[in-house]
Amino acid sequence: MEEKKLNPAIIYVLSILGILCCCIAGLGIIPSSIAYFIAKNNLKQVNADPDGYDQSQVKSMNTAKIIALVAVIINVLMIIRVIYVIATVGWDEMYDEFMRSYQEALEAQGQ
Repeated sequence: MEEKKLNPAIIYVLSILGILCCCIAGLGIIPSSIAYFIAKNNLKQVNADPDGYDQSQVKSMNTAKIIALVAVIINVLMIIRVIYVIATVGWDEMYDEFMRSYQEALEAQGQ
């Protein structure tokens, strides 16, 4: 019987993309959640037929699932942080501070 192949590469790519996008107000939760659910579904298929899959790929898929879960947690924490900052400081104050920093950066460059 031929062993079925798992492809954890897409889960790794989506998880890393989710980690990179977490700084954009937690927007990385979208690719990291997709990666987590893909990995979870693949591992359900493995549990249904454990002898039909290569065990090294199953371990790799478990690792990819953990990385995806960590990316989801990081993004959830970032979303909570953004909500907290907006609730305490206010959107207008954040915008004013950003514009002051932007003007200082332009002046430092000599523009």
